[in-house]
Amino acid sequence: MTITVYTKPDCVQCHATCRALTRKGIGYRLVNLLADKQGLEHVKSLGYQQVPVVQTATDHWCGFRPDKINQLADTMMDA
Repeated sequence: MTITVYTKPDCVQCHATCRALTRKGIGYRLVNLLADKQGLEHVKSLGYQQVPVVQTATDHWCGFRPDKINQLADTMMDA
């Protein structure tokens, strides 16, 4: 499963999200929205105006969401 975290430098919630994913052993791909215009347009097309935005194969959300990260970890363990 590919997980993408759309982020900006010096974003506290972005760092917290990445740390939580790493702690759970969940691999992810980072996209810096200041350097990736296509990524920025994609995030906007999803309706978000702030970061982090986490996108999985079946879901996406904005902000630091430990509940969603825990659900994701549980889903990956069941697979």
